[in-house]
Amino acid sequence: MSQTPFAAAGTRRPLHPLLVPVVGAFFVGALLTDLLYIATVNTQWETFSVWLLTVGLLVAACAGAALLFDLASRGTSFRPAWLRVLACVVGALLELVNAFIHSRDGYTAVVPSGVTLSAVVTLIVLFLGYHRWTLGDRRRRLPAD
Repeated sequence: MSQTPFAAAGTRRPLHPLLVPVVGAFFVGALLTDLLYIATVNTQWETFSVWLLTVGLLVAACAGAALLFDLASRGTSFRPAWLRVLACVVGALLELVNAFIHSRDGYTAVVPSGVTLSAVVTLIVLFLGYHRWTLGDRRRRLPAD
């Protein structure tokens, strides 16, 4: 009987790779709405950015809880790639600061610091997407018995 490469006997797939791309979509969407706000100066786009940041941060908290669950439940079969975990934490903290910056009033809520933070986090999201959204190190995975 052949096994899939992702699920050895008695193991399950990690949960966090399901949530990390959703967070990335919300954060990239915030950059896009920031750029639309700069182009149109319509406050609807700035408000939409705040909502995207807020929901992205809530889903990021769920992804962090899923990562902790994966670490606790999988034991030594799951080893985190600490650079990617650090990138996620830094990205979430930058977007938290960005949410507070976006809560200011007027054009200065987005330009220049809000859109800059959104662009930096978008680069982090691209880095995580390049690594297939997983925070685990596939090279150091222990062989199945």
